[in-house]
Amino acid sequence: MLENKLKKAIVWPLTYDKTSVKNDRYQIVILILGLCILFWEITATASPTRPEIKTFIDEMVAEHGFSEPKLEAIFSKVQFQPSIINLISAPSSAIPWSQYRSRFVNPQRIKNGISFWNRHANILQRANKEYGIPEEIIVAIIGVETAYGTSTGKHRVIDALTTLAFDFPKRAEFFRSELVQYLLLAKEQNFDLFNIKGSYAGAIGIPQFMPGSYRQFAVDFDGDGRVDLTNSAADAIGSVANYLKQYGWEIGGPIVVQSSVKADHLQEILASGIEPKHTIKQLQEASIIPMQSFEDERLAALIELKDNENFQYWLGFKNFYVITRYNRSSFYAMSVHQLAEAIRNTRNPSR
Repeated sequence: MLENKLKKAIVWPLTYDKTSVKNDRYQIVILILGLCILFWEITATASPTRPEIKTFIDEMVAEHGFSEPKLEAIFSKVQFQPSIINLISAPSSAIPWSQYRSRFVNPQRIKNGISFWNRHANILQRANKEYGIPEEIIVAIIGVETAYGTSTGKHRVIDALTTLAFDFPKRAEFFRSELVQYLLLAKEQNFDLFNIKGSYAGAIGIPQFMPGSYRQFAVDFDGDGRVDLTNSAADAIGSVANYLKQYGWEIGGPIVVQSSVKADHLQEILASGIEPKHTIKQLQEASIIPMQSFEDERLAALIELKDNENFQYWLGFKNFYVITRYNRSSFYAMSVHQLAEAIRNTRNPSR
């Protein structure tokens, strides 16, 4: 709706006759007025007088003990961001696996991953010891998420979450929940919630935790008495490790293995999803053969990576599934795995 208003504010005056200076001046005046009206509508969108925001404030007061005047003051300063609606609404284009992979598994990302590992080697080693997560997996997740903390997002988190909570009906329930979590997080951490910037979806800091995950999984790994995922690499490292552990990482377990496939009912097996549900024995009986040996009763899921007209087939184990709890995409999890392998092998070629 706001996108249409923007088009009207800009396009409508420009349709006037441009043959005279008088008309040009008229167009400019109308354009300015149109943009002023649009600006007023945008800034008023997050007003605490909006019924749905008023209801939200009442719930926060009743359920979490917030001050109504303070929340009203907060939402009076929140700015609706139409660009966020455009970003999250953009249709996802199915790109080939090789193209997706090249975004993250490339010489520069590998080189920077080694540098990140070397700078934080002691912290990564401690995280591995305490949580059982391989150093290279932690490094790779941070590398894929924010290029090792160099690209953590430019949107004010409060603006992003409020915009999506009240003007993105498709996932409003989820983002309202995350808005609740963000307000609670700011209260607990005692930070200025207008100073925190993140992704257009409201993910925060070096590891890109949503506020709910921040409150549930983030840890004070540098021991300074506060959890800071924006400025503390140690807290980010420990938090990623804790996140994976809590989702059931199997210490020393396999992640994924390439497989040969001759199954007649391939789509039926793929349709069961990326959670491991089939034993190796069942998969072998269906002519899905791993290129390494595993015990018959180990559970796995069939993973398909499409690359134009070609397909790769892999078996993903529990640890592959755990990585997808960070981002529910087999492309994502495979990129993390392969970037981790490349960083580890390049840094320690003798291992």
